Formats: sequence, C-alpha cells, structure tokens
Amino acid sequence: MTRRQALVAGAATATGLAMPTAPAPATDLQPYASYWYPGTLPSGTPPPGVRRRSLRAWVPAGDPDLPFNRATVPLAPRFVPPPPNSAARRDEARISALVAFAPTSGNPSQGSATADYYALTHWAYLDELVFWGGSSDEGLILAPNAPVIDAAHRNGVPVLGTVFLPPTAYGGRLEWTRDLVRRDADGGFPLADKLVEVARAYGFDGWFLNAETGGGDARLGADTRDFVAYLRRRGGPGLRVTWYDAMAISGDIAWQNELNDHNSPFFRAADTMFLNFNWSRTGLASSGELARSLGRSPYELWAGIDVEANGWDTRVDWDAVVPAGRPHVASFGFYRPEWTWKSLPGTDRGPAAFHARDDRFWSGASLDPARPEPGPGPWRAPAASVADHSTLTSLPFATTFNTGHGLGWYERGVRVADAPWNHLGLQDRLPGRRWVVRTAGAARPVVGFDFADAWRGGSSLLVDAATAATAEPATVELYAARLPLSPATVAELAHRTDPGSAAVRVELAVALDEPDRFSYLPVGDLPAGGGGWTTATIPVARLLRGRAAATAHVLGVRLTAPDGGRVRWRLGELALHDGSPVPPGPPDAPAVTASTRNPDGTAALRLTWQPTKRTSGRASTPVRHYELHQVVPGGRRRFLGGTCGHAYYVPVLRRTADEEATRVEVRAVDELYTASAPASVTHRW
Repeated sequence: MTRRQALVAGAATATGLAMPTAPAPATDLQPYASYWYPGTLPSGTPPPGVRRRSLRAWVPAGDPDLPFNRATVPLAPRFVPPPPNSAARRDEARISALVAFAPTSGNPSQGSATADYYALTHWAYLDELVFWGGSSDEGLILAPNAPVIDAAHRNGVPVLGTVFLPPTAYGGRLEWTRDLVRRDADGGFPLADKLVEVARAYGFDGWFLNAETGGGDARLGADTRDFVAYLRRRGGPGLRVTWYDAMAISGDIAWQNELNDHNSPFFRAADTMFLNFNWSRTGLASSGELARSLGRSPYELWAGIDVEANGWDTRVDWDAVVPAGRPHVASFGFYRPEWTWKSLPGTDRGPAAFHARDDRFWSGASLDPARPEPGPGPWRAPAASVADHSTLTSLPFATTFNTGHGLGWYERGVRVADAPWNHLGLQDRLPGRRWVVRTAGAARPVVGFDFADAWRGGSSLLVDAATAATAEPATVELYAARLPLSPATVAELAHRTDPGSAAVRVELAVALDEPDRFSYLPVGDLPAGGGGWTTATIPVARLLRGRAAATAHVLGVRLTAPDGGRVRWRLGELALHDGSPVPPGPPDAPAVTASTRNPDGTAALRLTWQPTKRTSGRASTPVRHYELHQVVPGGRRRFLGGTCGHAYYVPVLRRTADEEATRVEVRAVDELYTASAPASVTHRW
C-alpha cells in the first residue's frame, strides 16, 4: 500500500481501525463525539451505532450532546525556551499531527472505562493537532471531543476538526463536495458559517479540509477556493484552516506533493497546507521559494510523513526537511503518530509500556532531548531538530503527573477507584522534555510515568536508578518555565520510595538566571525500604538571596543515594504558589437531567450544573475541573469521574444496600487540586 493509499484508507475505513472495541452502551443516554454529512445523507440503513446527520440542519440549541462535547479550557499562551540541544531550532520547522483517537462513530464524549488509549502527552512539540476521522458510511465532518481539546489547550496547542470528502473508490460522492461549497443568494457559503458555528460552540480552533472526491471541474475548483477563503475570513483570527494537497484548482484530484501553481490558490486562501507524502528534496525547496514569493513562511507547509504502518522504522529524507547547518526547509506533518499505541503487543498494552514507546518516538532512542543520539534505525526524533514549548508562565502551578488514563484513581495516595479509565481533559501539564538527566554517576537513571501507585489521578513519576549506580547525585530536569518567584512563594512535593529502594536524599532544583545553573533546596531524606507518601512544603525565599523577585527558568529534582544501592523514587505532586490560596466555591444548581435503568439494575445518569461562583473576599484560584463522587452509606465516597465542563454522563451508578436514593456530590477543583465544598444531587431508585 502506498502512502497515498494509506491516507485514503485510513480515513475511509476509520471504523475498522485496530483499536480496542468499546462495549456497547447500555442506554441511548451515552453522548458521543459529533459527526455530520454536509447536507445530503446516504441512502440505505446506516451501520449499527451510526447516527447519520446533516450539518445543514444542525443548530446548537437542538444538540442534546453539546454540553458533554463543549470544551472549556482556553488556549494557553506559550513560549519557546532555549532548546536543550544545539541542533534543535527555534522559529523554524513546526509539527502538525493527524491523529485518530477512536473510530468516527461510537467515540465517547468524556472518556471511557479503559486505560488502553492513545493518551498523547508530547504537546510541547506540537503546533497543531488534527482530530482525524470521517468515512462515507458514518459522516464526513468530525468535531473533536472535549477531553482532547481541553488537554491540548492546557498546553497551548490548537485543535482542528476534519472535513473529509473521500475518493469515489471509498464511497465518495461529488454531490457532497458540491453540498459543502454551495453558495447562497448573496454569494456566501452557508456551510462555512456552520463550520464556524460548530467550532465556536464546541470550543476548538479550526478545520482540516481534505477534498479527495474526483470528477470536479474548474468551476468547482474556484468555488472550493472561495469557500476556503470565506471560511478563514468568517472565522477570524481565532479560527485556523489547513488545506490538504489533493484537489487542484482545476477541480479534479491531482496530488502535487509540493506547492505550485496547481494548488497555491488554496494555500493562499488557507493558513497552512499539508503536502502529500511523495514530496522530494527539490520539490520542498521550490515550495519554500514559492511560499516566500507569496509573502508566506515556508514553515506554513507541512511535509507529510506517514508513520501509521512503521512508526520509527519509517524511512524519511530528513535532510530535505530539517537539514543540518542550514535553515529548515518546511515543517513536519505526521500522519497517525498513534502508531506508538496501536502497535503495542497484545501481551503488554499497559499504559506504562505505551508511554515508554511514545517517549522514544518523540525524544529518540536515547530518551534524552539534551543528547538525541541516533538510534539503530532510520528515525530522527522531533526533539533532535525542533524546539519544544512551555506554558509555565504564572503561579499557581501544580502537577500530579496524571497522564489522562490509569488503572485506578488515587486521592492523596489512597486508591479510591479500581476501574481503568481514560479522560484526557483530566491530564496535567507534564514535563515537556523526556528525559533530561544530569549525572556524573556510572549509570543514568530510568525516568518515566508509572501506574502502580499515584498521589492523585492515575499515575506518578518514577525514577529508577540501577544497583550499579554510585552515590553521585542525579538531577532530573522536569519543566522549562518562566515562573515568577517572590519571598512568599512556596513549593510543595508529595513523594515516596518503593519497597526495596535504598535511602535517598531529595532536593528541589531550580535554575534562576541560566537554564543550566541550578540552585538546590533540601526537601528531605527518605529512608530505605519505602514507607508511604511524604509531603513537604519548602519556602523558596532562600533561593532569592535578598532579591524581591526572580524567575524560575527550569524546575527539577536532584536525587542522591548516600549509601549507594538501587533507588526507586516516586514524585506524586509538585506545586508552586504564593501565600495561602482560597479554595473555589462549589458548583451551582446540580441536576439530573435524564436517567435510565441499565439491564443489570444499575443506573445511567446525565448531570449538569452551573459554573462555580467565586468566594467572597479574596479571589479564589480558577477552577481546573469538576469531580463527581457517589456517597456510600456510612459516609464513604466512591469516585465516579471528572470533567472540565459543566455536564457529565455517569454510565454506571450502583445501588448500595437497597437504598431508596443515592447522593452524588459535585466538587470544583482548582489549579492546586484543592476541592470545593460539595454540591449534591439525589437519584431516587
């Protein structure tokens, strides 16, 4: 199969992806990510579970799933810190990724009960994420679901929905293209207006346009170009449009694999263009020259790289895109980097195994962006050439190293739910550089996310230093930052050693003036053999040395094993804040808007609430997300889930001891993971 065929087949057969099959919903209350046809629906009976809908007929007020699909996290501003290696460039090549998180239909709006999920965490290298999908049997226009948008926005990454008009060989019909670009009496494009309305209602950032249905003419080509320009203009600066190199201005499908006169009208109308995969070194060079002649940056061209089949074994002419010693020629456009998840062996599809593979894909075989040596194969990892980004510019900042999926749920080190889960909206801001370690010791520690224990959420950071390691300290750099520090700033850590670990001395490492010059604050000594979680609060005033303010450029930890031996040390929380923040107020007016009885006697609920109100007096910290618990007789609480929005679907509520009613509590959680007082709602059996 050629790369061109792989792109077509990957979208047209999205329902056949090699992904875990979600269990069939017990009720029709389950909300799903939205998808539509432009106007005309296919004839015949849709496949099981598919809801065929027309975008032309969509209105926000008539969309019962919209509250569950609406993202609420704003797009965070971010900056480019000094790269960790001299070959990585700032302000040159960027990265876009086309990712199919799930099939087009049947994709739950707010996560699901499995940890076997593509929990993307390497946001630091992305400039754009395309929520990939669409098929002729299900729908052609796919809106991203809220967890993906919220996680991306928390890291400053825009998210685009997909408009896919498939080839006729995969069920495409030219009338769907004509439906999309049909003008109204005033010359406008009603469905472009609908696309803008959808993006604003759902809270995402634009559209990836992939028109591949053949048979068009010059009139259709001109109408499509005008449609793209109109969509970009109507969306304003907050809406991005990326055009895929398929339709030519002639109206027919003719992949150019470069920017030239056949497709440049679409590039001029859009923000960026994704070049088809069969590009050449000379073609990329001429594309960059043409882009500059049009007053555009060559880095607005994504050179398509198909990694769906072979991942890091994919052979790419890297020097054609990011040559050493010369300016980069274009940007990267990765097609289906979720290969790192899909290709996991059936014998180990655990989340830790996935993250180890994903770190290798983005950081390289060395697993250290500061020294990205080539691995044994053809792969040149993004960290070797492209600078990373950070959103850490203000306090409060906190992380519990929660990756957005897990084998259970933990609160303050206690496991309060045993079921596996995924929900990217609950993902923390995670270290962007996996993993920069500075040590003079004989062995470099292994660093990664681990799911056997956590302080909060589903995972923690584990540093594993082998028995052969000496007592030399190791500094693990975690975050590039521009965090303002003052004499009132304090740092908080929750950490522990595992059973069998040697004793370890822990220090907070902070680079104030230069990224590679650290100052250290003692956190504490942990005894050998483990002993449960320990929390520490450390004033950072000593770092300032009398200054009224300073900026933290890098945050990390330094570990020392005074007596030698193997160290297994976990970091469950890292937080910095000024003073004593005020907890958020509780959410307002929680309500059960719909419920039904599942076949096994449990209940399924739809709940909504109003945003939390600010407390009186001092302003509280912003709400990060909301969490829901079931109150069990005797006063215990059972974790049900969480979301960044103001509506949540509970697929399974279990009745306890024949109780007549079950109380569900909703709490607002702030950026320091402080929970509000509960707002309660009751479900009667």
